[in-house]
Amino acid sequence: MSATASRPTADPAILRARRAENIVVGEEIVRHRLATRAIHWTVALFFFLALFSGLPIWTPVFGWMAHFFGGLNVCRWLHPWAGILFFVSMGVMFVHWLGEMRLEPKEREWLRPRKMIEYMRYQGEDPDVGKYNGGQKLFFFAAALGALGLLLSGLVMWFPLEFPRILRELAILIHDVAFILFVVAVVFHIYLGTAAEPGTFHSMIRGTVSRPWARLHHPRWYREVVGEERRHP
Repeated sequence: MSATASRPTADPAILRARRAENIVVGEEIVRHRLATRAIHWTVALFFFLALFSGLPIWTPVFGWMAHFFGGLNVCRWLHPWAGILFFVSMGVMFVHWLGEMRLEPKEREWLRPRKMIEYMRYQGEDPDVGKYNGGQKLFFFAAALGALGLLLSGLVMWFPLEFPRILRELAILIHDVAFILFVVAVVFHIYLGTAAEPGTFHSMIRGTVSRPWARLHHPRWYREVVGEERRHP
């Protein structure tokens, strides 16, 4: 048997997902190309690096985590640099995704808590949801704003002698609040991408989703990709 014959055939969906997205490949739809996934996981890497190196600094309760980095002094050195890298990668992601994250007029209803509650209860399904729903878009902008808040407050805390006392105290408050909200949001984000909507996490690993998943969660995007007209009741 020749080497060519014994070599396994590459999955066409994975091959197309390296450079293209919003295309149909067999029974799958490419949702995120390789560059998009790489940016997403780079942001996640630096976020968790900043998080776990910062927790031992924040409170002695998490002091045991410092041992994973070589001690508290290493954490004090590593944390601000991890934060800088997190912000830079967030900036790259912001530019990369901004074109697809602009709120449409109808999506402003996501600003109301009632809409989020309906979403969590799987109520009020919208047949005109595009590639990203209003909640995902708001999370995108909130994450960018939170990253900016962490950066600015972190810089004040990194160089405390360069700023007045009132600004240092305000920076500590902003950093703590932004950090706590960010952690809660990320936990919520992970839950929605795994247990709440099976198949979503798959799109950030493999890059593809199934046709039924796309039709259920993002019907307008599904119709646009497959070239299908909306069916009116």
